[in-house]
Amino acid sequence: MKKYSLLIAVAILVVAIAVIAIVNGTAGEDFTFVGRWWSLLPPLVAIVLALITKEAYSSLFVGIFLGGFMVSGCSLLETFDTITTTGVTSAIADTSGVLFFLVILGIIVALINQSGASRAFGEWAKKHIKTKAGALFATFVLGVLIFIDDYFNCLTVGSVMSPVTDSKKISRVKLAYIIDATAAPVCMIAPVSSWAAAVSSCVESETYSGIELFVRAIPYNFYSIFTFVFIITLIILGIDYGKMSGFEIKAEKDGDLSVLTVALNDEKEEVRVKEYGPANPAKGRIYDLIIPIVLLIILSIWGLLRVGFQAIEEGSFVKAFSETDATVGLPLGGIVALIIISIYLIIRKVVSFEDAMKCVPKGFMAMVPAITILVLATALKNLTGELDAKTFVEEVMADAAGLQWALPAFVFVIACVIAFATGTSWGTFGILIPIVSAVFPESSSLFFVGISACLAGAVCGDHCSPISDTTIMSSAGAHCDHISHVETQLPYAISVAVISFISYLLAGIFDGMGVTFLSIPIGVILTIGFLFVMKKIVKTDKTMKGFKA
Repeated sequence: MKKYSLLIAVAILVVAIAVIAIVNGTAGEDFTFVGRWWSLLPPLVAIVLALITKEAYSSLFVGIFLGGFMVSGCSLLETFDTITTTGVTSAIADTSGVLFFLVILGIIVALINQSGASRAFGEWAKKHIKTKAGALFATFVLGVLIFIDDYFNCLTVGSVMSPVTDSKKISRVKLAYIIDATAAPVCMIAPVSSWAAAVSSCVESETYSGIELFVRAIPYNFYSIFTFVFIITLIILGIDYGKMSGFEIKAEKDGDLSVLTVALNDEKEEVRVKEYGPANPAKGRIYDLIIPIVLLIILSIWGLLRVGFQAIEEGSFVKAFSETDATVGLPLGGIVALIIISIYLIIRKVVSFEDAMKCVPKGFMAMVPAITILVLATALKNLTGELDAKTFVEEVMADAAGLQWALPAFVFVIACVIAFATGTSWGTFGILIPIVSAVFPESSSLFFVGISACLAGAVCGDHCSPISDTTIMSSAGAHCDHISHVETQLPYAISVAVISFISYLLAGIFDGMGVTFLSIPIGVILTIGFLFVMKKIVKTDKTMKGFKA
């Protein structure tokens, strides 16, 4: 399929442009794509193409070109101006802080690997973590503990835990799923995180502060909570289904972990070969891994707080987090951490000054694929924003305002669709929270359920989307093929999404009875029960295909 990816992409682009031109021409001069369902067409085309062709770069570019064509009013010449200015140039400016932080993280990972600390940790883990379930649990717990920021979570957990999961023959796409399924969900239910700050800044309430509303919405964030239940049950039962099962069987039987390969010095080498540092580390120890990570966490929090306090001048830590800018705070903390970590490793004599300097381009090169996809995805989001999807969503929400009991479930679905199409959780709840706040009375208990449904749907759609920055970071952290990661985690994410949708329907029904909270345990039971059923189905399927049950 990859052989014909470009041909397929061009064909779909030509058809899409022809349809748009015809519609635009027959509808008259007053016709506009802005604020209508057409505004979601460019990202949807990019996503469908990515899933068909298994190739992210050309798919994103087709979506960008289509978005530029629509924004420019179907003028081919102005399309390129729009792509350059509104699209790519603005995308680089919008993500400059994130891109810098990615490079910093890449350099720190390269330094730790060069010291031999990653290999030392891998050897320790082989002795102390005995089972595949133990390795997966350790990955899950580490992901939950790093709740400050999802980017930081994805890249740190991937670099630390890949030696452990590799030693237990766990495929890299399974590692990417565990990373992705903990990163955004834990940030969305952690009051002290960059996500909590982003949500708080979107709230317009006369009764509740942003952080108070965020905290009171946590119990009804079904997708995040049920995802954790799903992962724990999945690990305990030891099952996989969908395409993930195929990757896990290959890893177990053939040792094929599906590690991403990169071109270096005109030769193809597995990233895994370079990932864990020198083959015979003489000096690197486990604490050479732990100390840099702890420093990075502490200084990242310091950076976020410093930026937050600069914004408010005085106030509490919670207020500082609610006003911080993660795109400034994380790079600030990261660059200070990089300097201190470099000095520490050089003083320890596990890395020479020359080797430390060589880690700078190594770290940058390791992040180039993620940076490229992130810039293209952000450019697509910018162009989609120019088409004003918010207006279309407001109209759809207004039409459904009469069914109060079903609105939480409806909000969840709408948020899923927007986040999936645009690849951004923050942009989704930025659009929806003001709308949801207007739809639900603040005196109603469904007000918190509705806000939670908005946040949960944003995480779910972001989790499923191939153009999501968190999904991209998870692939980068696990060093696996991006589209393979998307395809293998989709069945899992959709399973939890369906259960969450049912739970939001129940929450609306139970609200009339005054027992809204019952939707939470019922959802947990449904999640566990679903996996027990899948265990029987998968066992039967493997037995029929000749695998050992």
